[in-house]
Amino acid sequence: MIRTLLFSALLFSAANARANLWPEFRGPFKNGHAPEVDVPLEWSEKKNIRWRVEVPGTAWSSPVIADDHIYITTAIEDGGKLSLQAQCHNSADGSTIWKKEIFTREADHQHKKNSHASPTPLFENGKIYCHFSHHGTAALDAASGEIVWKQEKIKFDPVHGTGGSPALVGDKLIFSCDGKEAPVVVALNKADGKIAWKTPRNVEVSRMFSFSTPLAIEVAGSTQVVVPGSGAVIAYDPEDGSEIWRFLYGEGYSVVPRPLYFDGKIYVCSGFNRAILYAVRVDQDAEGDITESHLEWKVEKAIPKESSPIIVNNLLFVNDDKGILSCIDPFTGEVHYSERLNPEGGYSSSPVFASGHLFFHNGEGITTVVKPATTFEKVTENDLGEYGLSSFGVVSDGFVVRTDEALIRIGK
Repeated sequence: MIRTLLFSALLFSAANARANLWPEFRGPFKNGHAPEVDVPLEWSEKKNIRWRVEVPGTAWSSPVIADDHIYITTAIEDGGKLSLQAQCHNSADGSTIWKKEIFTREADHQHKKNSHASPTPLFENGKIYCHFSHHGTAALDAASGEIVWKQEKIKFDPVHGTGGSPALVGDKLIFSCDGKEAPVVVALNKADGKIAWKTPRNVEVSRMFSFSTPLAIEVAGSTQVVVPGSGAVIAYDPEDGSEIWRFLYGEGYSVVPRPLYFDGKIYVCSGFNRAILYAVRVDQDAEGDITESHLEWKVEKAIPKESSPIIVNNLLFVNDDKGILSCIDPFTGEVHYSERLNPEGGYSSSPVFASGHLFFHNGEGITTVVKPATTFEKVTENDLGEYGLSSFGVVSDGFVVRTDEALIRIGK
């Protein structure tokens, strides 16, 4: 697994020398890593800000970057009507290249920490895939913004609004529909948007809604798609949606963090009301219910309900919603430390590793920079002065972040 990650890093380094690429939620490796970049460690509202442009509407989706373009989604509400849009911006100066309205809908209920455009879009081979949960999914031409296809047949009753981002796996776009009842995982053919398969969760829990993002992994030469949900994390065959294995974690619900795969284990957070971090061994014997047979360890204190975990230098870092950062041995579950990042603002966005440092961004716009080590070492703190729950996008020399009112490029 470590050799695979190193090889992937080398491939990305070569690609990044030619162009910026942060194509989806948590980046090209789906784990928050941005190798071969040179980002500033310090910034403020005026220092190391390349540009700031106002963006209409509300969205907690993350920016994605390909070449010199930045892609975002947004939801503009006017008189109870929603305009769900995608936008393309020039990475050099933030100017708008194109805007495209994809869906118009009636505004429905959203949790105060959610938005009608929370799922992060994906870029691949000249297309942008935009997912708005129960409102619909679409593929757009990345250069022009023209709609290639739309899928509006998948309906379900959400709780607290839209949520998890989709994942591209081979020729399919896969996402969860974990709503009020009858939760399912869905795969669309990425070429035309038609439904390839739809698999029921079949997990008995009191609260069925969740918002996590799938993760594709390789086990014994075969691809599995790991999709956390209420009560369980489940692995599916991406070809037909058949279930491979499941690991149960009781009544955990509203699961948001994207899992990690490292050293043959899945690291997954169990959601509300009390989040627990589980390390689950995934090998060729992982079939059916592996709850009792494949648990390696668990940690029950200061585990995030929203932010995703990250592994750097063979160390696992998690920051809970109140800003407690824990450093954990991913092999044994031993907690090296638990320290507070910042007393202000809740933590919803997922961390990034770049230029040898970890970046933790909170809702009040404060980013704490930490060295990845077994002892807590805070390097600096940076305040943008703007509220926002989106995770960073990364370019070769800095970050792109969506706030409540603007899109901002951080760079020297």
